[in-house]
Amino acid sequence: MISNEIKQKLIQIVGPENYDDSKAGRLAYSYDATPQFQSLPDAVIAPRNTKEVSEIVKICNEYRIPIVPRGSGTNLCAGTCPIEGGIVLIFKHMNKILEIDEENLTVTVQPGVITLDLIQAVEEKGLFYPPDPSSMKISTIGGNINENSGGLRGLKYGVTRDYVMGLEVVLANGDIIRTGGKLAKDVAGYDLTRLFVGSEGTLGIITEATLKLIPMPETKKTMLALYEDLEAAARSVSAIIANKIIPATLEFLDQPTLEVVEAYAQIGLPTDVKAVLLIEQDGPKEVVERDMKKMEQICREQQAISVQVARSEEEANALRTARRSALSALARLKPTTILEDATVPRSEIAKMVKAINEIAQKYNVKICTFGHAGDGNLHPTCPTDARDRDELERVEKAFEEIFAKAIELGGTITGEHGVGVMKAPYLEWKLGAEGIAAMKAIKQALDPNNIMNPGKVFAKSTRKRVVVTR
Repeated sequence: MISNEIKQKLIQIVGPENYDDSKAGRLAYSYDATPQFQSLPDAVIAPRNTKEVSEIVKICNEYRIPIVPRGSGTNLCAGTCPIEGGIVLIFKHMNKILEIDEENLTVTVQPGVITLDLIQAVEEKGLFYPPDPSSMKISTIGGNINENSGGLRGLKYGVTRDYVMGLEVVLANGDIIRTGGKLAKDVAGYDLTRLFVGSEGTLGIITEATLKLIPMPETKKTMLALYEDLEAAARSVSAIIANKIIPATLEFLDQPTLEVVEAYAQIGLPTDVKAVLLIEQDGPKEVVERDMKKMEQICREQQAISVQVARSEEEANALRTARRSALSALARLKPTTILEDATVPRSEIAKMVKAINEIAQKYNVKICTFGHAGDGNLHPTCPTDARDRDELERVEKAFEEIFAKAIELGGTITGEHGVGVMKAPYLEWKLGAEGIAAMKAIKQALDPNNIMNPGKVFAKSTRKRVVVTR
């Protein structure tokens, strides 16, 4: 609990209008997009600038009050669920694009900027910010950086960390540091920028970011390949990459996902096939034409029963939007939707898809699979009902086996969703005890009082979903 004395100190910093400890206010920030994790914070605070963030952190560090920095709460690992109470920091006031630098091809933003707003703002100047998580209409840049978000364009263009050039960060003691900058080259000291990207708010609070931009691609084409054999679709992914073609997008949807997405989006997606690949290429017109022709040939050689090129940008955009809506569509099936992101090397996609289906049958659960097949990042998704304890236990066991299989195939427990609370019990499977110890040493050095998003990344015991009230 936060004493009245501490409350008054915090209100002096941000003003009473930016301090909320009402039951309704706390309830609104007690959960994120992760099913079945909920815990009330003691207060929700909206700082207006970096100085205020620093002053808040100094008080929290002095009195050992947990701090959870939060974007829009779209993460799927319970990364912003305040499981140890304390303060949730929201950045509704720190939501400005500070500068678009066309000479250095950078954009400098505050953490509360909505991802899609940033993308559209730079595109108006003929520039391109590629990271495009499915939640980009509502997710924030600060959240993207904390989770190192991916997206549909990750295969060709990389993920969030590949575009973060510099950061302003408030450390756990309230110190403000700047890392990196607008430099193409900079090897002065440790790469602290990369350290904070993907650290899930456990090392510091990001208050400003300088991001890399690139020129807009000249042209783009979109294609849909249909398959009667799910594994043939997966083999096509490996074959395309093996032919030294790197498409901008290479997405996979299985039949159960197709049926649900079509019912939701109603754009004429085929639902009588076992799987589809959504493929896009961008760049110079002649390169796009050549690559699309070659990829069509590869898909047909791998038993695609149909390959269709979108006839217009409107049609192509409808296909992209339908893919991005997969989670929303699947969430309509049952009261609880558990979406994971097991990731394997691209060459192992076919084996992983087959294993997911076999595991679903073994535990008698429905698993719909879609994802960024081109970079090996699959999203097995299970519609279930948290009130059915027997089924939920089978779902948990199924996902444990899926994670184990991903690691066996040289993969990881999470490609883009983060560790948070959800994946913490499995992190040692991937990193080993020595890797966990190295990470804990960094955490202890930067946050000795463990106030920065405590309870995340490092597992306390076995995996369980928590509902806590205060």
